[in-house]
Amino acid sequence: MGSEKQYIDLYGSGRDALFSHSAAALNAVRDKAFDDFRRLGFPTRKVEKYKYTDMDSIFSPDYGLNLNRLDIPVNPYDVFRCDVPNLSTSLYFVVNDAFYSRIMPKSTLPEGVYVGSLNAYAAENPGFIADYYARIARTDTDAVTALNTMLAQDGLLVHVPRNVKVERAIQVINILRADVDLMVNRRVLIVLDEGAEARLLFCDHTADERRFLATQVTEAYVGANASLELYCMEETHHLNSRVSNVYIEQQADSRVSHNVITLHNGVTRNSLELALCGKGAECDVNGFVIADKEQHVDNNTLIDHRVSHCTSHELYKYVLDGRSVGAFAGKVLVREGAQKTVSDEVNRNLCATKEARMYTQPMLEIYADDVKCSHGSTVGQLNDAALFYMRQRGITVKEARLLLEFAFINEVVDKITLEPLRDRLHYLVEKRFRGELCKCQGCSMCK
Repeated sequence: MGSEKQYIDLYGSGRDALFSHSAAALNAVRDKAFDDFRRLGFPTRKVEKYKYTDMDSIFSPDYGLNLNRLDIPVNPYDVFRCDVPNLSTSLYFVVNDAFYSRIMPKSTLPEGVYVGSLNAYAAENPGFIADYYARIARTDTDAVTALNTMLAQDGLLVHVPRNVKVERAIQVINILRADVDLMVNRRVLIVLDEGAEARLLFCDHTADERRFLATQVTEAYVGANASLELYCMEETHHLNSRVSNVYIEQQADSRVSHNVITLHNGVTRNSLELALCGKGAECDVNGFVIADKEQHVDNNTLIDHRVSHCTSHELYKYVLDGRSVGAFAGKVLVREGAQKTVSDEVNRNLCATKEARMYTQPMLEIYADDVKCSHGSTVGQLNDAALFYMRQRGITVKEARLLLEFAFINEVVDKITLEPLRDRLHYLVEKRFRGELCKCQGCSMCK
């Protein structure tokens, strides 16, 4: 047993504190999650799903945890500015792993829509939370999900009732703030009832030059004919480790757009498991990574076609510089009976230096005969002919490389339907390639 022991011992000594600061619905699954974690242990590289990231090295340092929910001295509304120009959002904050409720946004949400603390909602509606919490995020098959479930004490809930359309995007800023090295365990629960529509933008930032470890488990339930756009953007720093598991369940004729953006990080491991459970469901799964120095980014996806007449599109792109490491493993599973499935999966990657490393593994597993499915991946360097062509026209080598890298990433950026965010990302990506974006953009803490 490696780094698991400290978390097993922690649960034994801190169980009372965990239970006393959490709602009954969260506590109801906590002991089972602990038993599952103790049985599973952290996955090694021999486990196919985790072969590209050393999980033991991520979790082995001795991090502090705020089990007693001590107050964190920060007012994010005063010191943090992470708005996207021309994007009118309903802005909320999560400080470490607690929803910030002292000051709520002035903008009003449609009647019946809830965005706030999971604990607070569970106190008034325990049955609702019990119906959804830890249902698709199974603790018996994934050790990180089990660890998060046994340690999470609060979370964020987004609930949109039947046929309600939230016109204003909901923006959630996750701030890591501490005076010591800290581990946080965030939980996100998204429930869109039948016919509901919502757009969510999650932004991860660090406020201090400390070593952070953030685990996050997101469960999203998208009802029949509902629509969810989910954007997750990371702009942290080289001391940060992030392990995120996202689980999405779609019903008939629903639409999901899931987008993962990594602009700055230390070690990042993102997992997506998306299940198409109703006929006519559609999903777009996109992501891009810009990494340099010693950064490590691992994206693992599973798109599960469980019924017929569903469509999925997937596109991930990486630009790797320095000694950075990228990994992509994407599996599309078409189950028996899932006829008329349409699916395409593409992963394209640029290694800007000989020291950069990219590992890619697109996969198709098909048990139906009337389908249209494709997958592919490429790993290469910048086109020498294109560089030569631009240099012949007076463009410097550095500028030519930047233009080619920018054009390469833009295919993913242009798929973002939220126009102000798309325009902002064009700007941030260019600054990132020019080396001018070294920390989170717009944060007064970093100025």
